[in-house]
Amino acid sequence: MDQRQTASTESWRATKHLFCLLAASVVALAGCTKSASKEEGAAEPTPSLSAPAQAAPAWELRSVEGRLVKSTEFQGKVVILDFWATWCPPCRKEIPGFVELQKEYRDKGLVVVGVSLDEGSPEAVKAFIGQFGINYPIVMGTPEVVAAFGGVEGIPTTFILDRQGNIAGKHVGYAPKSDFENTIKKLL
Repeated sequence: MDQRQTASTESWRATKHLFCLLAASVVALAGCTKSASKEEGAAEPTPSLSAPAQAAPAWELRSVEGRLVKSTEFQGKVVILDFWATWCPPCRKEIPGFVELQKEYRDKGLVVVGVSLDEGSPEAVKAFIGQFGINYPIVMGTPEVVAAFGGVEGIPTTFILDRQGNIAGKHVGYAPKSDFENTIKKLL
């Protein structure tokens, strides 16, 4: 291959990589944009508890400290499983409500689990946990776990699991603490 062909191939790879990165960014920001429209009054469907129960996929992910965390650790509990990222404004807005729910309902069988979709080192996520006073487990998400849950249309995407490990509700975009509280009270 001559020098022009090599430069052309490298340019094509860089363009392709940039396009993929741009597409991923648009998808991620669409979730945040969708969430912002909800705050301005646009109605979004609420999770349905009357839908037939669907078993949540089993998963194993690493905590920010590197410990292996398994979904089986939460058997018999109601779980709020939140797919989020540190850079996402609607995600940041939901976190104080999750901290309060964890504090208020932990003894009744609730556990909130945050699945960080941040790329790179868990160190930034660890710093964020301290800054926001997060009192629930945070694990680092993988593409395989995202796919197992049917993909994430936007973040935050939150699943509510009943004590049997079934998906009892799903919410895409920001939701206030009261929305989650109303759902979990029926499951606890």
